[in-house]
Amino acid sequence: MNFETDFTMTIGGKGVAGASSFPVLNPANETVIAQAPDCSREQLDEAVAAARAAFPGWRATPVETRRDLLNAIAGRIFANIEPLRRLLTLEQGKPYADAEFEVGGTGMFVQGTATLNLPEIVNEDSAERKSITRHVPIGVIGAISPWNFPVILAFFKISPALLAGNTIVLKPSPFTPLTTLKIGELLRDLLPPGVLNIVSGGDALGPWITSHPGIDKVAFTGSTQTGRRVMESASSTLKRVTLELGGNDAAIVLPDVDVNKVAPELFWAAFRNNGQICIASKRMYIHKDVYEPLKDAIVDYAKTVKVGDGTEQGTQIGPVQNKQQYARVLDLIADSKKNGHHFLTGGDAVDGPGYFVPVTILDNPPEDSRIVQEEQFGPILPLLKVDSIEEAVAKANASDYGLGGSVWSSDAEKALAIGEMLETGNVWINETQHLSPLAAFAGHKQSGLGVENGEAGLLEYTNVQTISVKR
Repeated sequence: MNFETDFTMTIGGKGVAGASSFPVLNPANETVIAQAPDCSREQLDEAVAAARAAFPGWRATPVETRRDLLNAIAGRIFANIEPLRRLLTLEQGKPYADAEFEVGGTGMFVQGTATLNLPEIVNEDSAERKSITRHVPIGVIGAISPWNFPVILAFFKISPALLAGNTIVLKPSPFTPLTTLKIGELLRDLLPPGVLNIVSGGDALGPWITSHPGIDKVAFTGSTQTGRRVMESASSTLKRVTLELGGNDAAIVLPDVDVNKVAPELFWAAFRNNGQICIASKRMYIHKDVYEPLKDAIVDYAKTVKVGDGTEQGTQIGPVQNKQQYARVLDLIADSKKNGHHFLTGGDAVDGPGYFVPVTILDNPPEDSRIVQEEQFGPILPLLKVDSIEEAVAKANASDYGLGGSVWSSDAEKALAIGEMLETGNVWINETQHLSPLAAFAGHKQSGLGVENGEAGLLEYTNVQTISVKR
């Protein structure tokens, strides 16, 4: 298999060329690295029909067999980490080490999901009747994955959907379809035809999926703005939905931290994957007693980090992934400049090809500024001075988002008590971004609807069915 040419969709277990094609760019140099198939409406109908035809047999497949096939999927991914990570770096921009972590982490997530079980509840077991509640598959899942972690976030949907007995039509982002398409090719001989279909396309394909009458549930990861449109589109047929959306996560730093120890950790909490993570720390509330030394330590550390082409040795942060997001990041920087905010590092675009923005750190901008109130999803971080932890908690909670948050302290118990006051679906103490296939991941407020991962995430791909038998 050539991992850098001949990209085809997977429909009904076969490789299918698109009705047309579209270019995929390398964000590090803006060159076209491949043409991806552009799925037509008719081809989407074929994919949905294939998934629908495969559903009865897959639903009837014993769960232990489905579990074994998930482990086989993980094994196939592990066996191809090297070519997959190289392709992922080319299309997404992240450094090789980060791409390897994502691909390998995907295999681990698939394996972890395979250990989950669907519960069955006995409601009554009497002389008169037996009543049980069980969880049954929904049907055909329309899954839409994003460009920041295109592989692992696709399998956040694929793994539980398959284990629960559903079939899938997956659409990767048009910015990063290639690695996902190749994984589809790798898996064609493992799964029954039609169980996993992967189609790629432009802006029209997503709405076709969310409104398609043959799709029973939509699982979407992306922005809150797009999530609202997905929910509206799915409402026409009352599709089930899982929406993992945006965040404006706050980090709260207590005055008792070890400055030199936490400075690098706080830096990567904000700038891992170039800040293009829904659960990145996007606002950092630092107690006034430690603000100045911690600010200096974070800035000093930032100066040691190499930004560049992900294929180059030593690169730690790659480019912004696409031109649209690049423009948005530059617009936020321009707004801070216009309003006279103090830049500690960065603030200027890099000349030359590629969507590069230097690490940019702001010194205590106003709370009502765009860079504090909006999700930047890029390499910009506002450091914010607070007089008390109560003030930090109040400001952290004063947001339409509620995805994640973190508290940093040398006293973990004290930090936990503060973390429990955060109005978010995920709270980390002295770390961020730790996710597990065994633990529920969900957003509060406008950060999402439903759950991914863990038993709760698995149940998202089922309908509840209660059976009563009169004796």
